[in-house]
Amino acid sequence: MTMANDQNLDTDKLSPTARKMLGLRDEVLLEWGKRLRQTVKEAEKLPQPILINTLPALYCNLAEAITPGYPRATADEGNTVATEHGGERARLTNYNAHSVISEYQILRWTIFDVLKLNGIQLNDDEFFLINVSIDGSIREAVNAFALAQAALHEGFIAALTHDLRNPLSNALVYAELIKCSSDLAKIKEFAQGITDNLSRMDEMIRDLLDSVKFHAGERLHLRLEEFDIQKVVKEVCDQFTVAHGPRFRFVGNTCKGWWDREAIKRAIENIVGNAVKYGAPDTPVRINIDSQNGRMLLSVHNEGEPIPPEQIECIFQVFRRAVAAKEGNKEGWGIGLPYVRNVAESHGGSVAVDSAINRGTTFTIDIPLDSRAYQDAPTLG
Repeated sequence: MTMANDQNLDTDKLSPTARKMLGLRDEVLLEWGKRLRQTVKEAEKLPQPILINTLPALYCNLAEAITPGYPRATADEGNTVATEHGGERARLTNYNAHSVISEYQILRWTIFDVLKLNGIQLNDDEFFLINVSIDGSIREAVNAFALAQAALHEGFIAALTHDLRNPLSNALVYAELIKCSSDLAKIKEFAQGITDNLSRMDEMIRDLLDSVKFHAGERLHLRLEEFDIQKVVKEVCDQFTVAHGPRFRFVGNTCKGWWDREAIKRAIENIVGNAVKYGAPDTPVRINIDSQNGRMLLSVHNEGEPIPPEQIECIFQVFRRAVAAKEGNKEGWGIGLPYVRNVAESHGGSVAVDSAINRGTTFTIDIPLDSRAYQDAPTLG
C-alpha cells in the first residue's frame, strides 16, 4: 500500500519505474532528512515526526504521477499536501520562506541521486513530471507559509448565521405545528423534531466556539491520553452504520498514541459525515489508519463529484465557506471542517484533502503519534 492521498491500495496499477521508486521511499526520505539537517539550520533539531511532515504522501503522489494513464497529472494536482506542509512549517518551526524552498529542492535532487544509485533510469517524461510536481509544490507551500505567517483571521459570524438558520427554521416550524395540533402522538413527534434541531444547533455552536478560540490565538484545550485510534474509528463506523446502513469500510491495524479522544472522535465524525453528505449515495466510505515515521495518518475516502479546485482550500475557512453557500452553491461544508483542522493542528499535525473526478475525495488527518510535546506549538490566529 502506498501513502498517496487517494488511498491507492493496489500498486499493480503503477508503472514498473513507479513501483521501484516506491520501494526506495524510506531510503530517499532518510537521505533527504540527513541532507536537510546538514543544509537548513532551522531543520537541524526538528523532531522526526515534524521534519518528515507530509513528504511521504508527496513522494507516493510522485510515483502515481509518473505512471502513464494513472488519474494524477502531477503530484500536487487536486490535493493540499504542499499547502498543509507550508502551513505546518509556519506553525511548528522557525522556518522562513527560503527554508521551505530549500527543502523541496533538496528532495528533488535526493530523489534523482538515490534512483540513479539504485540503477533506476528515468525517461524524459518521468523526469519532467517530477520537476513540474516539485516546482508546483514549492509554489503552493510557500504561498501557504506566507498566509499562515500573516495569521489571517477568518470571519465566523456569517457562518454562524447561515449554518444555524436551517435547524432554527425547522424548530420554529415544529413549534407552529404543535400550536395547531391536538393529537398527542403528533405533538410528541413535533416536540422530538424541536429537540433534534436544537441539539444540532448546540453541536454547531460548540464547534464554532472551539474554532473561535483557535483563531483568536487560543489553543483547543486538549485532554491527552493514550488510546487505540482503531477503537474510536470502529465506534464512529458503528454509529454511522445505524443511521446510513453498512456502507463503511475500515482498513488498518491497531494504532496507539497520545491524543484527545473526544476531539479526535468529533473530527472523524465531521469527515465521515461530509463523506455521506457529499459522496455518491450508496457507495462505500472507506476509513484507513496507517502509521509511519512517528506519525498517524487517518484518511476517509468517498466516491462522487470532486471538490472544485478553487474551493479546496476554502472549505477549511469558515468565512469563505459561508460566503460560497450564501451565493447559492450547494449547502455549505459547515463549520465542522475548520474544527477538524483545528484539532489536527492543535495536536501538532494537519489535515489534507485530495479530490478529483477519477479518484474520489479523501481527507487525511496527519498527526504525531505522541502529541504531548506539541501542545504549546503556535497555531494560526
